[in-house]
Amino acid sequence: MTILRTDTISGIGTHGTVFEGDITFDSLNYMTLPKGTTTQSNRGRALFGGGYLTPSGYDGGISYLEMQSSGNTVDFGDLSVSRGIPASNASSTRGIWGGGGVPGGVSDVIDYVTINTTGNATDFGNLTVARKYFGGCGSQTRGLFGGGDPTTDTIDYITIASAGNAADFGNLTSARQHVGACSSPTRGVWAGGQTPTRVKTIDYITIASQGVNAQAFGDLTVTTMSIDGLSSNTRGLFAAGTTPTMVKTIDYVTIASTGDAADFGDLITVNSHYACTSNSIKGIWAGGYDGSGEGYNLIEYVNIASTGNAKDWGDTYRNRKYHAGCSDSHGGLSE
Repeated sequence: MTILRTDTISGIGTHGTVFEGDITFDSLNYMTLPKGTTTQSNRGRALFGGGYLTPSGYDGGISYLEMQSSGNTVDFGDLSVSRGIPASNASSTRGIWGGGGVPGGVSDVIDYVTINTTGNATDFGNLTVARKYFGGCGSQTRGLFGGGDPTTDTIDYITIASAGNAADFGNLTSARQHVGACSSPTRGVWAGGQTPTRVKTIDYITIASQGVNAQAFGDLTVTTMSIDGLSSNTRGLFAAGTTPTMVKTIDYVTIASTGDAADFGDLITVNSHYACTSNSIKGIWAGGYDGSGEGYNLIEYVNIASTGNAKDWGDTYRNRKYHAGCSDSHGGLSE
């Protein structure tokens, strides 16, 4: 065995042993040092933006919660444009909202925020098609928006780290609105919707490609619209919607494969138009519309890797419907 000895303290007299270059060591415990910055290791924030408040109308509020523990949402800031039924995606640092319904029409505005701060959103650019009732998903680098009302099969994309207008990506297998979406780091998935009849279609694309149309993945267990999607790196969940009656069904798929969805469990409430998002462990649905005309304030969650019914998480700070959620640790981001 070689013994290294430092005879004097550096800076006093003669320097002792000086180590240069990278330091490596062997460990019988297979120890590895943490990767990333402290900010990255503390990721786990979910954001919910836009929506509709009764009776005041379209809402621009953004709220947030920390997914490491249950609790109520807290005010974050405001979107640049108050709107309902936008679509959302995110990287580990930026949250994005695009489009949505506005008084008298639909918007093509894309906004962004820095997730680990609080404050108002900044204008990012514009969608290729102004629309609402569509689904957003993506990876660490690319955000995608698919489908929407006016009924379209358009998929467009942005590079999340750089502001600018969206560009054309390709098309869904059919033009439809009221779709849900989720992703792994490599695949984006859209499910359900209205064509104008309700469908149980599931489509997928490879996020890093471009100019390639979506392919058939399989079918949901329920023919439904106004569905909401979230995911871990491996599993996608789609929940709620109308058949035309409102349902609380949760379906799941394995994103890396293709095939029909399987039953996961049920939400607590019969509801639709939730905002939802996830980290690698928990899936969260917030707010929504229970058919009474009022927004809903319950937050529900499931453990994505298992199956079973949703549990109570807390409450939203406003009774909102028609809003959209994203997070800094959703399934489209590599762990």
